[in-house]
Amino acid sequence: MFGHEKLFVYKRARDFNLGIRAYLRRSNLDYPTENQLRRAGLSVVLNISEGNGKFTNPDRRRFLIMSRSSLLECAAILDILYNEKSMSKEVFADF
Repeated sequence: MFGHEKLFVYKRARDFNLGIRAYLRRSNLDYPTENQLRRAGLSVVLNISEGNGKFTNPDRRRFLIMSRSSLLECAAILDILYNEKSMSKEVFADF
């Protein structure tokens, strides 16, 4: 088991990414939006993992900041999808 797999935040990010991927499989979004959401969701998980493997606190912090930025990017995309009625209120609330 790798160190990042023990982190609560990693597990939550992984579950969030799985939720995004499940949503994308059943949605009919345009390619740029789908691609951006998929990449940003994956980036949240990958940056937590990579940052946890760094040896100095400033390096770890940099990757966690990138992970947070990707999460905020996902939040903005999901907000837009909800506001344009491409996503139901129930699905939006699940995220």
